[in-house]
Amino acid sequence: MRLVVISGHSGSGKTSALNILEDVGFTCVDNLPSSLLPELISQLREESSDPKLQLAVGIDARNLMGDLTKIPKMLSTIEDYGVQVDVIFLKAQRTDLLRRYSETRRKHPLSSNTIGLKEAIDLEENIISPIAQVASLTIDTSGLTLHQLRDLVKNTIVPNNQHQMTILFESFGFKQRIPNGSDFVFDVRCLPNPYWKIELRTQTGNDSGVINFLESQVDVASMLADIIGYLTRWIPKFQANNRSYLTVSIGCTGGQHRSVYIANRLHEHFSKQYNLVQVMHKEIASQ
Repeated sequence: MRLVVISGHSGSGKTSALNILEDVGFTCVDNLPSSLLPELISQLREESSDPKLQLAVGIDARNLMGDLTKIPKMLSTIEDYGVQVDVIFLKAQRTDLLRRYSETRRKHPLSSNTIGLKEAIDLEENIISPIAQVASLTIDTSGLTLHQLRDLVKNTIVPNNQHQMTILFESFGFKQRIPNGSDFVFDVRCLPNPYWKIELRTQTGNDSGVINFLESQVDVASMLADIIGYLTRWIPKFQANNRSYLTVSIGCTGGQHRSVYIANRLHEHFSKQYNLVQVMHKEIASQ
């Protein structure tokens, strides 16, 4: 049996993540009181005839019963039953959360006549922090399209081989911020910038013009070789430590050119060595 707990900030995409898992065969329960989780697991283990049952549960600040500080111990006990447990924590930048609630005109679950939206977001941060601390994977949904979130959740949580570590190479722009949940961050802003070539400015690291320009630069090849050498040494250490997910973030100024190229090359290189390797370009809306 497998249990995936979906938690995180209200407005960060938790409901979308649960819907995605339901589409791929998970039994999903949203807003489950945390105190009922052990009883639900116990009942399913006794009554279900499917040993490969996959359950996804949404637990967040709306929790009406139970103390979220007990979640880490509770999940550890469930693992002792032989259940595979993954905790996926979704978060977003404060500005994104404020904008999303403003655009949708939805009410934050913790807001009231005396608690405004900004205060509710801060209060929620404290309430759900025990779950964040035990997360198997943290996904920063700031700027992600629903398509990107769908691909990331599906490919990460239900890959072809669930017993191997999933490696994600993620490009981003320092103008936005370093993605939450990064295990390694490599800064490639020192490399020659295609942006200053007028004919390349509107292209990205996925386009042949930018690729040809960067591949003609000695420093780019040296940086790529150094990163590959470093990761070649240390990825096996994370894998040996029973990690399920490893996120390698590559940043340049705007997240359009250099970081995209380097992330693609790393994805290409390590896909030959590991089965579960993904690439995502955070600042590019459509791939």
